[in-house]
Amino acid sequence: MKLGIILQSNNAEHIWNTLRIAIASLKASHTVQIFLFSEGVEIEDIKDTEQFDISTKLREFKDFKGIILACETCLQVRSKTESKVCPTTTMKDLIKMVEESDKVLVFG
Repeated sequence: MKLGIILQSNNAEHIWNTLRIAIASLKASHTVQIFLFSEGVEIEDIKDTEQFDISTKLREFKDFKGIILACETCLQVRSKTESKVCPTTTMKDLIKMVEESDKVLVFG
């Protein structure tokens, strides 16, 4: 199954749970693409806590060959020029992800 996930939150627990389901899906041999949208593009700015190890989960997601993209416009709104954790992209790519996914989940 192809799973598309839209993450539009900078809440540590939302991000952590998004990455958990994404990693579990990859381990179950599904393909997963996460599109960071709105506040979700702030993922690299979220500090790890005792409860939510965001950087570890993000690294694990990428190690399992998960695809992650960040909305270029959403980054620009936040005065960011690029994401350090993933390539930047456009709405055109979000539409493509939605069209090609068997299921789309939205967190945030």
